[in-house]
Amino acid sequence: MSDAKFFQRGKYQPHQTQVRKVVRRKQQIAACGFCGDIIGVGKVHDLRLELTSEKKDPRHQRKKVAMKKVVANMTMGNDMSALYHEVIACMHIPDLEVKKMVYLFLINYARARAEIANHAVNGFEDDLNDANPLTRAMAIRTMGYIYVERVIESLIDPLRHCLRDRDPYVRKTAAMAVLKLYMFDRSLVEEEKFLDMLKDLLADSNPSVVANAVAALTEVSERSPHIKLKLNMKIAGKLITALNECNEWGQIYILESLMYVTPQTSEDAETVIERILPRLQHGNSGVVLVSVKVIAYMMNYVGRTETLEPILRKLSPPLVTLLTSGPEVQYITLRNIQLLLQRWPTILQNQQRAFFCKYDDPIYVKLAKLEVILSLTTEENARVVLAELVEYATEIDVDFVRKAVRSIGRIAIKIELAADRSVRALMDLIQTKVNYVVQEAIVVIRDIFRKYPNRYESIIGTLCENLDTLDEAEARAAMIWIIGQYADRIDNSDEVLGRFLETFLEDPAEVQLALLTAVVKLFIMRPTAGQELVPKVLKWATEDIDSPDIRDRGFIYWRLLSTDPEMARTVVLSEKPEISAEGEKLEKPLLEELLLQVGTLSSIYRKPPSTFIPFAKRRVLGASAALTRLTIAAPPVSR
Repeated sequence: MSDAKFFQRGKYQPHQTQVRKVVRRKQQIAACGFCGDIIGVGKVHDLRLELTSEKKDPRHQRKKVAMKKVVANMTMGNDMSALYHEVIACMHIPDLEVKKMVYLFLINYARARAEIANHAVNGFEDDLNDANPLTRAMAIRTMGYIYVERVIESLIDPLRHCLRDRDPYVRKTAAMAVLKLYMFDRSLVEEEKFLDMLKDLLADSNPSVVANAVAALTEVSERSPHIKLKLNMKIAGKLITALNECNEWGQIYILESLMYVTPQTSEDAETVIERILPRLQHGNSGVVLVSVKVIAYMMNYVGRTETLEPILRKLSPPLVTLLTSGPEVQYITLRNIQLLLQRWPTILQNQQRAFFCKYDDPIYVKLAKLEVILSLTTEENARVVLAELVEYATEIDVDFVRKAVRSIGRIAIKIELAADRSVRALMDLIQTKVNYVVQEAIVVIRDIFRKYPNRYESIIGTLCENLDTLDEAEARAAMIWIIGQYADRIDNSDEVLGRFLETFLEDPAEVQLALLTAVVKLFIMRPTAGQELVPKVLKWATEDIDSPDIRDRGFIYWRLLSTDPEMARTVVLSEKPEISAEGEKLEKPLLEELLLQVGTLSSIYRKPPSTFIPFAKRRVLGASAALTRLTIAAPPVSR
């Protein structure tokens, strides 16, 4: 075969493939009852003829096929609004499938073209009086979507009737229509007393109606600046009773509404908790998480430790079970577990093995698990946890390895009895000579030196052997701090700091600040060794550096050293504040607010909803004589 023929054949085959795809697509469309060409010249005219055809069609098959073509074109972005007269005329056809497509057409075009909605009002009114409840429900639902003045005016009286309709499906649809109407015109809903009618639906005999009424009231309460939903224990009892007969969404709506119940006694809170505990065994992760949120909320009103302890024990298994779900659910669960552990440290006692990382966990799940493992580490399980972390530090994922190494150091800071074992593990990791492992280990060893001064100086020599491999700002700053802090015990500390000073002007601000302080410490501890370095670094810091932080610190050191050397010693060599191992310790008010948002984006972001949702209200614990905020502290760590 010649080259020309070969290349022609290569060009021709993709063209054949494209043709086959088009033919196959047309066959699929034709099989669904659509025309071969979705739309072309004159196709709108053809569809108009099909929709207005007077041929005998007792089962309305021709119009059904025509409407399918209209919807298919509409969903593909083709403008079919020119057919609105013919489509609206199909509203009188007593076929649910046709009506669904007509309503879909109206929702798509009526918002932008008010005349379409105005022409459809009479058809809506007929459907609202239809004997079929599905037709009535579809009509009220569609009208709720169309924010056109005449449609809204025509919606008010039928909506009031639908809220009292004999069929529960119509009532539950009308409840959501009230919410849609509220989002369009709040004052109208309040004037027409629709919110009072929604409250009446809370006592409805049908659980689905109750769930939709609760969902609508909750959303209204969240969006309204002056309406606040408050439920008493009597209504709460009825809502909990309806849980067993609702689907997952209904259960979530009802459980969410219990956050608006403020127990007046400890017994009220215990009753709600006891009745919700079975929801923790549900197969839907959303139901489990919202149940955890309600129970966590109610535990603030429990007045006895002996009552709180068994509740915390019952919360543990469902949280662990959620870790067998997909990675996204695992991550959400882990982020919320971190919040729960800060508030109730004993909630997952002796469950640390459940959080050990698996080889196929995504990196974001592994990092979240490490935070939980650290929170659950105690003197009793420190040996097992450290062995697991050392294994993690040999993995190939750099971010995971760094987090594991840093966790080893945090365990040393958190548990004094585990400090020696942690330091030995870190030194073994440094011996691997893996660059990022060495640098991360040096960073955490600096924190260990701060926590336990004058205890591990013997390892400084080994750390200094790795000076040439340090190329990250944080690791260089950590090593410089160690040399400055122990400048009087390192014989050649002046030479080491001199080597670091060679790149002082090019270093990041973090390294420059560390070098400035370390050289001043060297001069205070060993004036002879540091007398050449101090003028040089102070001159650079005050004259050649643009950073105001470095420049201001340089001036402070210069004036202290020149006016009162003893005061300089007191300031520079003062005792450091105690370092903590807590990675993401939240302030109590913020933690309390986030625990009222368990399972939501707020608990993932660690921010109140008002910071990223414009209309969100701040949730707080309801005032009550039963409010105790009782907790059970973790056992004290030995010193």
